[in-house]
Amino acid sequence: MSFQLPAYNPPDFQALPRVAVRTAPAPCDHAAPSGFHSTTIFPEYLCIDGVWRLLKGSRMDCAVVLQPQGPMVRELRTLRRGEPVVLGRSEDGREGIYVHADGFAGSTAGRELFSFRQNRTRESAYSQDYDRLYELLRYDRDHGYIVWVLGPAIVFDSDARSAMSQLVDHGYVHALLAGNALATHDLEGALFGTALGLDLYTKELAPNGHYHHLDAINEAIQAGSLAELVAQRDIQQGVVAACLRRGVPMVLAGSIRDDGPLPDVIADVYAAQEAMRAHARRATTVLALATQLHSIAMGNMTPSYQVVGQVVRPVYFYSVDV
Repeated sequence: MSFQLPAYNPPDFQALPRVAVRTAPAPCDHAAPSGFHSTTIFPEYLCIDGVWRLLKGSRMDCAVVLQPQGPMVRELRTLRRGEPVVLGRSEDGREGIYVHADGFAGSTAGRELFSFRQNRTRESAYSQDYDRLYELLRYDRDHGYIVWVLGPAIVFDSDARSAMSQLVDHGYVHALLAGNALATHDLEGALFGTALGLDLYTKELAPNGHYHHLDAINEAIQAGSLAELVAQRDIQQGVVAACLRRGVPMVLAGSIRDDGPLPDVIADVYAAQEAMRAHARRATTVLALATQLHSIAMGNMTPSYQVVGQVVRPVYFYSVDV
């Protein structure tokens, strides 16, 4: 059975008041005026010149600036003094702002109003969920933008690392977001067959294995970039090599506890956020695995919807951690 996106049901605009949205100038750089509207993850409409207009490229906890080309969703740190920032704390249309939280809601006909357990738990089987995920990935490989947010545990195991590399090679990864550790231990695996000094397959500690990730970082710094290291050492296996081979962009965000870091790691936290945000703006499916902080960060940047052409579609977000 082929995958189909759920239909989007827009608001009943005839039932909404035609109240023009209000603005006030930003009082200074990086700050919004009192009473500014903060965006959500849901589709939001602003009434401008009597027309309800859908925000594009949205995310939670941002301001909206009215510009000649239309309303723009902006992080507060990017605001500039005097820019017209949208005001309003109600979301039902009375202030020219309407948040449409149930645009993708399905029918509840036939559903029991009470049952012992409606949602699945750790005791439930997830086979159906994985079948649905496989269908979604096949669809979005050709019609969407699949972003993976990964922690280093993904490359600590030989089979998991190989599986992730194959997903990259087969086109199921359009962007990869991670930290210094994932790339470091992936390259450690390629150079030494270990992760944190443990054999990728047997988990046996290698002699002086605790040096391996430091030696990998050291080699990469001397090479000047991950691409140069992979080329110089003719690295063919692993996630980093697969991304470079396929031209998949990697955003490696730095952390205060990084070793090294590797030469391609973005040490400036706001520059890293901007780089992540560029992919969040395009994402149609996000899979966040084994990384709580990066998962939360990506979740904060990613709306529940995406406008592709003239079609409003849902963004699917999976998070698998502890």
